[in-house]
This record gives sequence, structure tokens and C-alpha cells, in this order.
Amino acid sequence: MSYDVVVIGSGPGGYVCAIRAAQLGMKVAVVEKMKTLGGTCLNIGCIPSKALLYATEMFDEAAHGLGPLGVVVPAPKLDLAAMMKHKDATVAANVNGVAYLFKKNKIDWVSGEGRIAAPGKVIVKAADGKETTVETKAIVIATGSDVARLPGVEIDEKTVVSSTGALSLPAPPKKLIVVGAGVIGLELGSVWRRLGAEVTVVEFLDRVLTGIDGEVAKLMQRTLEKQGLVFHLGHKVTKVERAGAGVRATIEPAAGGEAKTIDADIVLVAIGRRPFTEGLGLEAMGVKTDRGQVVVDAHYATNVPGIYAIGDVIRGPMLAHKAEDEGVALAELLAGQAGHVNYGVIPNVVYATPEVASVGKSEEELKAEGVAYAVGKFPFTANGRARAMRHTDGFVKVLADAASDRVLGGHIVGFGAGEMIHEIAVLMEFGGSAEDLARTCHAHPTMSEAVKEAAMAVAKRAIHI
Repeated sequence: MSYDVVVIGSGPGGYVCAIRAAQLGMKVAVVEKMKTLGGTCLNIGCIPSKALLYATEMFDEAAHGLGPLGVVVPAPKLDLAAMMKHKDATVAANVNGVAYLFKKNKIDWVSGEGRIAAPGKVIVKAADGKETTVETKAIVIATGSDVARLPGVEIDEKTVVSSTGALSLPAPPKKLIVVGAGVIGLELGSVWRRLGAEVTVVEFLDRVLTGIDGEVAKLMQRTLEKQGLVFHLGHKVTKVERAGAGVRATIEPAAGGEAKTIDADIVLVAIGRRPFTEGLGLEAMGVKTDRGQVVVDAHYATNVPGIYAIGDVIRGPMLAHKAEDEGVALAELLAGQAGHVNYGVIPNVVYATPEVASVGKSEEELKAEGVAYAVGKFPFTANGRARAMRHTDGFVKVLADAASDRVLGGHIVGFGAGEMIHEIAVLMEFGGSAEDLARTCHAHPTMSEAVKEAAMAVAKRAIHI
């Protein structure tokens, strides 16, 4: 079999790259070892976690949020099996959708583990051990990432789980320890907290959500504490051992100090992810890597001609939409077009309650870079739609260049933040100013009016506060 492009991995980066290449007239094959397409994101990551987040939000709303609206219902009862069925059905619909798109675009799925044998040659080992050689003009590495491991702690996906195991627990744990206060830890910790678990979060650093604007992160921590999550910041887990039917974690201050133990039913290890390149044959091929990441140039080419890489295996944030944009850009570059990704405008969302969304620079980054900037903020407590829906937690923050007024960053914590962030992203993509955003008419009453007001606040002329 001979192709123009062979993509190894069918996650968001891989399958999007394959579809765009096919749209541009190339003959494409995708190598995937999982039983379904879509990679980590669709099967055991983004999609199933959002299904559970939404379901548990509805459970919590039924329990606590409807009475003040005059909707009187009995206390909700949890049917975890039905909730998991919803999650699985959501996953199935998405992965089946990718399979349909492959057929529509005449993309071949070569099932098995791919190994690069030479430039232009991929050997695929099927589940039964049979090997097939696939020849191609271009090889795209899109193998994504894997769970980062905690030294000395074995993940058995039963009592010590990764995000994968945490998506399929047979019952809500009475006590859950989450190691890591990043996006994955806080999202999954929130899921099981809403279903009754006592959740303790242990984080090595002295703050939650590293990389997010500091003011936003502080508010998010306070909000989650009100919801019942307990945080041990500036602490590290030094040991996890079985204790009866559960586990016992030993933690101690990161800077040194007295150790203490915490008992729980489940420990979730959520300290991040690492590029997954095992078995690809990169070392034998001489493909350059740096701390596990595949090194590429501005056109996603490795140092070996004909071999490219995108997504979680290369530099940059490990985000599905970043991988998708790289997949499109690379396919267009291979077709002789001008594919490009603007890394300064990649939104990031934390799907807790309330949501956190950001794009561009944080205040801390601007200060570190010595950039003079102006800040505009507007709280949802002063937004009419937010009051009507009883979703007044949070605020919008717009950061603009002090001289040019060009928007450099946007940060939202609040209901629907993940949807609202995109108007700031579009504005930034076109080099827009806070004044541009402030003078754009927003429908009333909407949550998005807070974005306009925050932009107005940059020039200290917000109306409703």
C-alpha cells in the first residue's frame, strides 16, 4: 500500500490532519492501535469527562439550585449506571462520527501499532501479531500523550487511578485524594465531589491551575473550597500504600517538614501528561527529541526528511484544539499552501463550576515581559442575565497594551466562560483593541455583556459598576 500521507494516531490532531489532507486531494491512511478512532480525547479524555461533568452539574442543580427558582422537586437519587451509560453513548457517537468522516473522505484506517522503519515506510503490527508495511511520501507523528506517573506509585486503575480509571469508578468513593491541582484533577475532583465524595487535593506548588492568571486561580480555589474541596498546597505525596480496602497517602511539605498521612478509598494521580512516543522507532531513525518531545521546525518537520509531528508530542500546550489547528496547518503545508497556527491565540478552558477560560497573556506573563498594560474588569454580580440565572460567581478581565490598546489577553471565570472566551479570541486574531470590543453592540440581557463592560473598563468607562 502506498500513500501521500500516513498519520500515526487518530486523536484530534491526527484525524483532523488526515481529513484536511484528503480534502486537498491526497491519498491518506491513519494508523491506530485502539479499537475505535478518536484517540485519548474522544475515548478516555475530553469527551467522556465533559459528559460526566454536565451530568453531575445537573445532579447538583436538582439537589440545590432549583428551589430558589420556585421549582420544587424531591431530592435527586443517583443512578450511576445510567450516568455512565450517557457517558459511553456520548463517546460512541463521537468516535462513530470520526469513522464516518474517514469513509466520507476515503481515508484508510490501518489497525495496529505503527513503527517508522525508514523515511516513507511504516510497519504496522496488528493485534494478532501480523505486520503490514505501508509506504508513503510523508509520515505524521500524532501519537498524543500519556498519563504522567508519580515516582514510586503504581497506578492499578482500581484504588490508585489515572484520569482513565476516574472516569469509570463503579461507585462514588467516600473519600478521594487527588494528586495535582491542574485542570484534570480539579475537573474530576469536582465530578466525584458532587456525587458525595470527600475530596482532598494535594498540589506540589503553592497555587492551583498553574499557567492560569493568578487572580482567576485564587478565585477558583476559593469557589471550589466553598463546594467542599480541601486543598493541601505546597505539599508532595511521598508514598501511597494499601490500607485495608482503601489506600493511605503520605504527604509532606514540598519545602521539607513533618509528614502526615491521609486515608481514602481512591487516589487519583493527575500530575499532568507526557508525550507518547514509545515504540515508534524514533531513536533508531535519528529523530531528534528534547525531554520526550519531538523537535520540529516552524513547518512541523523533524530533522529527518519526510517525517513530521503535531499535537501533544511537540512543544506547546497539550490541548486538543491546538493539535487540530496544527493538523490542518501541516496538511496545507504538505499541499504547498501556507498553513499557520497563531500560538498567541489559543483558548484554554477548565470545565469546573464555574468555568474558567483564558486566551493570550496573563498579568503575570505581561509583568515578567515588562509590557505596560491596562486592566478592565467586570463582575457577573452586576450582570442582569447572571442574576436572573443565579450564576453571579466570577468576572471578566481584559488586558490591553497601555499604548496601543490592542488586547493582549482575556480571562473569564463564570457560567459559560468556555463559550464567551471566543469573542475575545476572534478580536485578538484580528489585532483588535479594547475600544473595538467596547463599541461592539452586545445583546441585552446576556452574560456576554460582561465581556463588553470589561473592555469598557480598560478605559475606566464601564457603565454598570
